[in-house]
Amino acid sequence: MHTYTAILLLGVGATAITDLWGMVRSKWLGIPFPDYGMVGRWLLHMPAGRFRHISMASATPKPGELVFGWLAHYVLGIVFAGLLLLFAGSHWLAQPTFLPALATGVITVVTPFFVMQPSMGLGVAASKAPAPASVRINALITHGVFGVGLYLTGIVM
Repeated sequence: MHTYTAILLLGVGATAITDLWGMVRSKWLGIPFPDYGMVGRWLLHMPAGRFRHISMASATPKPGELVFGWLAHYVLGIVFAGLLLLFAGSHWLAQPTFLPALATGVITVVTPFFVMQPSMGLGVAASKAPAPASVRINALITHGVFGVGLYLTGIVM
């Protein structure tokens, strides 16, 4: 299998596992499923030069933001899968190991903590959220699940 195809499958698989976790978490724990429409809205404001917002919910809605947000969510999962192979090496695919996959997942929490949340009005690591500790813990768990998803998808592949 070509490395780019492997990265695509690995990223899509791990992201889908993360989304399944989000559904289970929502149903069993009452934690809302992420609104990827807000991610789409944030990204769709960028071509007009708007990169930071006080509140994404109050930002002007954009046509197609939900679809674009979901697409961006999966593209980012694919990029993160590529990071795993960049650091662990493409030989990881022949014999997936848990620790590099989990470490990749946990490290990717840097993106929401230091890029997305501040830009969307939540502050660094959700410091302006109503319950910052809860947001941080949920983000770490979710990104850890993504790491587990990388590992499980790697095994299946």
